[in-house]
Amino acid sequence: MRDSIVMVKYQGLGNDYLIIDANKNRMQLQGKKVSLLCQRGFGLGADGVLYGPVDINGKMGVRIFNSDGSESAISGNGVRIFAKYLIDQEYVKESTFEIETLAGTIEVECLNSRATEFKVKMGKASFISEDIPVSGGVREVINETFTFNGKDYKATCLTIGNPHCIIFMDAVNEQTVKELGPYVEMDDAFPERMNLQICKLIDKGNMDIEIWERGSGYTKASGTGSCAAFAAAYRLGLVESRVNVNQPGGMIQIDIEEDGSIYMTGSVGYVADMSVAESFFS
Repeated sequence: MRDSIVMVKYQGLGNDYLIIDANKNRMQLQGKKVSLLCQRGFGLGADGVLYGPVDINGKMGVRIFNSDGSESAISGNGVRIFAKYLIDQEYVKESTFEIETLAGTIEVECLNSRATEFKVKMGKASFISEDIPVSGGVREVINETFTFNGKDYKATCLTIGNPHCIIFMDAVNEQTVKELGPYVEMDDAFPERMNLQICKLIDKGNMDIEIWERGSGYTKASGTGSCAAFAAAYRLGLVESRVNVNQPGGMIQIDIEEDGSIYMTGSVGYVADMSVAESFFS
C-alpha cells in the first residue's frame, strides 16, 4: 500500500474528522485535497481534517481544516478527537496533556480508561469587536441588532479562538439555521466570516442549539459552538456556571470558573481506519 495515504476517522457527537498522521504520510496538505477528501459522495466524507502531530511553537500540535479546505485555528470537537487519537496511538501515555493549536495551547484531560470522554480547557471568551472580529467601532458585541437577509436579529458575538454569532430564539431547528447560516457566515460585518449558533434556553442548566459552521456548513455538533453559546447566555445572565448544551449529535457539558476559563466535557468515538490511493487526487 505504498502508493496510498492512510487516515483514521473519528467522530465527536456526529461531528466527524479524518486524521492524517504527519508521521505516517508524506503528502502536501492543500485546501483542494482536503475538500476532495471531505466530499460526501465523491470522497470519504467528513466535516474536516486533522493533520498532526506537527510542531507548533516547539510543542506537539494539530492543524485543523474545514471541509471546504480552509484552515481553522481551533475546533472543540477536533481537539477532543485528536486527543483520543494521541492516546490510541500511544503518542501520549498520561491522562492530562497539552495540544498546541493555532489559537494557542489547549489543556486536555482524559476521563476514562477507554479514552472516550475528555474534558478540555478552552480558554476565555472575548466579546470585544476587535478580537472577534466584527467591523465598526471597538465595543463589546452584546445583544446588538444585525440585519441578515433583510430581517433584524438581536445577536451576541464573541471569540473563543474562533468567531461566533449567537442568536436566541423561541424554537430552533435544522431548517432555520440552514436558511440563516450562509447569510451570517458571509455578512460584511464579519471580515473573517462567522460561525452561527441559534439557541433556545430550556432552563438555567440546559439549552438547545443548532449550528452553522463557517467553511463546513450545517454540522450536528460543535465544541467551540457549545462554549460560545454558553458564554453568551452566561454573560446575559440567563444560565448558571454549568450547562448542558444539547445539539443534534448529543450533549456537551460546559463549565466556567471564577477567572472566566471555560471547560468543555464530551465524548469521542472511533469510526474506521481508511486508506486512499494517491491517484484519488488526480
